[in-house]
Amino acid sequence: MILAIESSCDETAVALFDPSRGVTGEWIHSQIALHGRYGGVVPDLATREHLRNLGPLLERVRAEAGFDGITRVVVTHGPGLAGCLAIGVAAAKSLALAWRTPLVGVNHLRGHVFSPFIPVHAEAPAEFDTQMDALLPHLGLVVSGGNTLLFTLDRERKITVVSSTKDDAAGEALDKGAKLLGLGYPGGPLIEKRAAKGNPEAFAFPRGIGPRADLDFSFSGLKTSLRYQLEKMTPAEVEARMDDLCASYQQAVVDALVRKTTLALERERFASLGLSGGVANNQTLRAALGRVAKADEIPLLAALPRHTGDNAGMIAFAAWVDPSARNAEPLAGLAIEPGLGL
Repeated sequence: MILAIESSCDETAVALFDPSRGVTGEWIHSQIALHGRYGGVVPDLATREHLRNLGPLLERVRAEAGFDGITRVVVTHGPGLAGCLAIGVAAAKSLALAWRTPLVGVNHLRGHVFSPFIPVHAEAPAEFDTQMDALLPHLGLVVSGGNTLLFTLDRERKITVVSSTKDDAAGEALDKGAKLLGLGYPGGPLIEKRAAKGNPEAFAFPRGIGPRADLDFSFSGLKTSLRYQLEKMTPAEVEARMDDLCASYQQAVVDALVRKTTLALERERFASLGLSGGVANNQTLRAALGRVAKADEIPLLAALPRHTGDNAGMIAFAAWVDPSARNAEPLAGLAIEPGLGL
C-alpha cells in the first residue's frame, strides 16, 4: 500500500493506492473559495492553509481507512510553490520516519503524465502491464494553469518532452482571460460555462500557430488580443456579447492545442493519445481531441475529472507505475525540486 501527499499549490490532498486494487481512497481540502476572493492563488495563504489542514486530513485517513499495510510514503516535491511543497515534504518525512518506511519524491508533472492510465489499471489491475504495453508508444498532452506540454512515452515508459509553451500556459490564458472579462477565479470553468451558450466564430482571436514545423505553444498574444477587443467595446456591449466572447476565446485556446497535437501525431505513429491536467476537464477540448484520436484510429486516454487537477491519487499511482519512482532509492533527505524534472 502506498500513501501519497500532494501540496504543490492550493489543494491539500492525501491518497492510498493498492497495486492489486487501484486507488482505494482519496481525501482533499480545496482552497478555491479562499483564493477566489483575490482573483488567484496567494502563496502565503496557500502555505498557511496546508499547514492548518494537512494534519486533520491525515487524521481522517486514519479514521476512515487506517494506516495498516502502508509500505511506502510518497510526496510531491516539485514543481510548485516552495512553501506549499515544504509542508507536504515535512509531513511525509515525519510519517516515513515514524513508520520506518521508504520515502520517495514524485514530480507533479509526472503524476499528470501517468494519470490517464489510472482507469486502465482500475479495469483490470492484474493485466495492467500487458494492457499498458499495448498503448505504447503514447503521445500525451498536459494542459494546466502552470504548464502546457506535449510528451511521448516510449515502450520503456521513458518520458520525452517534445514541446511546451513559450509564454503563458493554456490554463493561465483562460484564467487571465476570465479576469479581463470580469468573471472571477478560477477562470477556465467560468469561461466554459458562458461559452456553451455562445458562438465560437463571433470573434477572430489569434491561434498562436507560429511556423508549421514548430510544436511549441504560445498564448500571450491571445490574451493581448482579448484586451484590445474589450477596449473597443462599451461595458454594455461586453455584457451583451459575453457568451460569444467566451466561446471565441475558448475556441482559440482549443484550436491551438488541437493543431499542435495533430501535427505531432503526423510525425510519428502512436498507439494512444493522452489528455491530462486541470484544463483536461474542458468538454470542448475533450471532444476535439476525441475526434483527432478517432481519425488516427487510436484511443483517447483522458484523465478522470478528479485526477485532472492537483490530487494525490495520481501521485500515488505514478509512484507505482513510473520506473523513475518505482525503482528509486528511498530518500532520507528529500529536497524540494521546483523545476519541471521531466
